Amino acid sequence: MAALQQYKCPCCDGAIEFDSSLQKMKCPYCDTEFEMETLISYDDELKNAKGDNMSWDTAAGSEWQEGETEHLRVYVCKSCGGEIVGDETLAATACPFCDNPVVMMGQFKGDLKPDYVIPFRLDKKAAIAALKKHYGGKRLLPKVFSKENHIEEVKGIYVPVWLFDTDAKANIRYKATRVRTWSDSKFYYTETSFFSVTRGGSLGFQNVPVDGSTKMDDALMESIEPFDFSKAVDFQTAYLAGYLADKYDVDSEQSIERANERIKTSTEKAFAQTVTGYATVTPMSSNISFENGTAKYALCPVWLLNTKWKDQKYTFAMNGQTGKLVGDLPLDKAAYKRWLFGLTGIIGAAAFAVSYLMWLL
Repeated sequence: MAALQQYKCPCCDGAIEFDSSLQKMKCPYCDTEFEMETLISYDDELKNAKGDNMSWDTAAGSEWQEGETEHLRVYVCKSCGGEIVGDETLAATACPFCDNPVVMMGQFKGDLKPDYVIPFRLDKKAAIAALKKHYGGKRLLPKVFSKENHIEEVKGIYVPVWLFDTDAKANIRYKATRVRTWSDSKFYYTETSFFSVTRGGSLGFQNVPVDGSTKMDDALMESIEPFDFSKAVDFQTAYLAGYLADKYDVDSEQSIERANERIKTSTEKAFAQTVTGYATVTPMSSNISFENGTAKYALCPVWLLNTKWKDQKYTFAMNGQTGKLVGDLPLDKAAYKRWLFGLTGIIGAAAFAVSYLMWLL
């Protein structure tokens, strides 16, 4: 015996049934009526919906050629375990991620050679000036942050990123509503109309960056975006002179999940912006597939300053190409109490003066 086909209401998801008096399908929960042909078409659309298909060719980077790493040295931080690459002229330094001394271990070996590098466009003077401006006028900032010798500790580092290119094809279905209200002499009326809206098409993505270092906070790195990848050049070790370079510890395969998340979110946002003219729009299903997905390996320029205050770490990062700077600032509670006490005193004195003047009048 064949199984009975049961339909769910597209408006409220309740089970709908055939109304013999109307000769239509009707939902007993929200009283919405449907033509049978409409429900069959809607049901076919749901059955044909596919899941996401996000596959990549992650053959990024290349092997180092003989002699290319001859002048590169590896510095290892004993505190956070980070491996930092610099040229042979780099003097003793501190870890740009935790600010502890790093030890030179020897010549650089292994890992992949970057495909591209975005050279530093802003020098250390520009980074220091940006930090001073960021600190300026903040009376409740601990003094350690505004000390000249502390600001000088800002370091230039190339952060490893994986760049993902792909064409994203999407089919997204939404539940949308339009609401109409009116009234007469006795009642106010509200009519809600439900719609099933679909959007399909494709978007091209180029150079979607994913941070390849666990030591660099992803949120911080994404906050100083965008980088202008049209200014990226083929990698040469000469660009590392005078700077540090973090060794990636998250490979391209491990970065796919984050790339998928960023691209899917951007795709869904772009398609949602095309669904207009409705009171509410709710995504119901999403099918996104990638074509020609590839990854590249690049180094991006960042100025970093790490410091601690009351056992809490504070990191400031500036895009070494555009100058965009982000970072949280701590509050000196002692200075805040002094400021609050002074402000309370001023307000109290002003209130007393006003009340005294009114008494005289």
